[in-house]
Amino acid sequence: MSRINTLSLEHANDTTRPLLEGVQKKIGFLPNVFKTLAHAPAVLASYLQLSATLGKTSLSATEKEAIFLATSQVNGCDYCLAAHTLFAGKAGLSAQDILSARDGQLNAFALLARQITESRGHLSSEQIEAARAAGIDDSKIVEVIGHVASQTLTNYLNNVALTEIDFPAIDA
Repeated sequence: MSRINTLSLEHANDTTRPLLEGVQKKIGFLPNVFKTLAHAPAVLASYLQLSATLGKTSLSATEKEAIFLATSQVNGCDYCLAAHTLFAGKAGLSAQDILSARDGQLNAFALLARQITESRGHLSSEQIEAARAAGIDDSKIVEVIGHVASQTLTNYLNNVALTEIDFPAIDA
């Protein structure tokens, strides 16, 4: 049972209703994480703006999903693991790829995201050099950090709220 109730569109205020309607239109339904974020209109708006802006980074959809899966695995967020298992599959990752990403083993992006999340950003020089050797330049390192930070927000929200998972179950 969720510890923070979700807000329906009918109960959303004039600030959050259009934001939630936009999410619903884009995804095809209104996920509980957004209905939980709606309790804090400024946080919902800033999360949506950050997500839209990070959507324009140089990283591919599969690289982003690898980051989201690795971060959510370390942070123990079952909600985001369910959501991003679905999105990763739509982006072209196989079930095995998804499991590898969760463990930080799919590619250098998943590994870097896992290392950043596990160390709370305290990477060794060797870890940074390994990322660079794998083709992740400084701009991409910063992009990975941005995606990890954004994902950590929803991971922590869902872990605190015990958000009810409303994404279809997919084996991965």
